[in-house]
Amino acid sequence: QVQLVESGGGLVQAGGSLRLSCAASGSIFSIGAMSWYRQAPGKQREWVATVTNTANTLYQASVKGRFTISRDNAKNTLYLQMNSLKPEDTAVYYCNAAPNSWGQGTQVTVSS
Repeated sequence: QVQLVESGGGLVQAGGSLRLSCAASGSIFSIGAMSWYRQAPGKQREWVATVTNTANTLYQASVKGRFTISRDNAKNTLYLQMNSLKPEDTAVYYCNAAPNSWGQGTQVTVSS
């Protein structure tokens, strides 16, 4: 069992930056790939980015070049650096550890 706790969300103006963190605890030896997902009001949860346990990264097209996913295995922490934020990035952001461990989410609101 892996427990995940996100932090770092907030309100920011368009063009601004935020860094999300996700602290992992529990059976962390079992963690492989880690990902960020997001869910905007009235929409389904969508995948944002993934980092494997060998530091390979994948991004959704709409965030590529603006967001950077990374992990610090020594600190058992996942990060999402978000730059050049847009109002359409407004959502609750969730941390995921494969295959099916989820955090409680952190709200990101981008004002125009």
